[in-house]
Amino acid sequence: MKNYYGAKTLEIQNHLISFCVLTIFLLKKGYSKKTFTNLNQQVEKRLLAYLNMKKLFLFFTFLSLTYFSQAQIHEIGITLGGSNYIGDIGKESYIYPNNIAAGIVYKYNANPRIAWRGAFTYAQISANDADAKNSVRKNRGISFTNTIKELSLGLDFNFWEYDLSTVHKTASPYLIFEIAIFNAKRPQKETSPGKYSYQNHYSFAIPFGIGYKTKLIHDFSIALELRGRYTFTDSLDYNHKEIKLLSFGNPNNNDWYMFSTISFIYTFGRPPCYAPR
Repeated sequence: MKNYYGAKTLEIQNHLISFCVLTIFLLKKGYSKKTFTNLNQQVEKRLLAYLNMKKLFLFFTFLSLTYFSQAQIHEIGITLGGSNYIGDIGKESYIYPNNIAAGIVYKYNANPRIAWRGAFTYAQISANDADAKNSVRKNRGISFTNTIKELSLGLDFNFWEYDLSTVHKTASPYLIFEIAIFNAKRPQKETSPGKYSYQNHYSFAIPFGIGYKTKLIHDFSIALELRGRYTFTDSLDYNHKEIKLLSFGNPNNNDWYMFSTISFIYTFGRPPCYAPR
């Protein structure tokens, strides 16, 4: 911190020295007093704006440090469970985990109510019209299997204060808000009748979900989560409007996928502000 302020002080000093050198240069060149006055006012405004910006930055930094100092605990864990797809093929239910999903999750507890999170999830999705209750789908007889690799960032909002260093704040339901980018295959072109080439495709999803976490023992906890993903693509099931045999369903409805998981989490990094209990 000392080096930071020292560097910023030197930066302001350099601004002032540059201003003095420029002043001497202008006076020697015979610039009018009016020109010099205008320049002086401009430099003063910029310098004041610079200093005010720094003050504002330091003010918000102080607030953030005060806010974060309440509960800086790290969590890392593995996630296991199921995944399912919602789209133009198979069942129309939103929750029916029929494939395996696995991943890792990291959380940074900013305070007892909010935790920043990042996760990587690997999952398969599949569907078969033979499982549909809709007679039109059942008679159509299409099926598919695809693989999802997803990176998500967001936050958990705890309904109750959550702090494993206490006795009475070791469990809470929570809401999950995230943004996600994922990779999956999609058809590229028809190479021969009924045969297709595929390409990896990246797209975004809007995730949201709910969860419940509770302490197991010592620094270990468990979390149950249900997370939905609305995507910006209709090709998870290999739908392709330019390939006749792969053009099906409603082109105006994008695909969804769901994760129903359980996470085993290790908590570490209790800050000095926590008193021994």
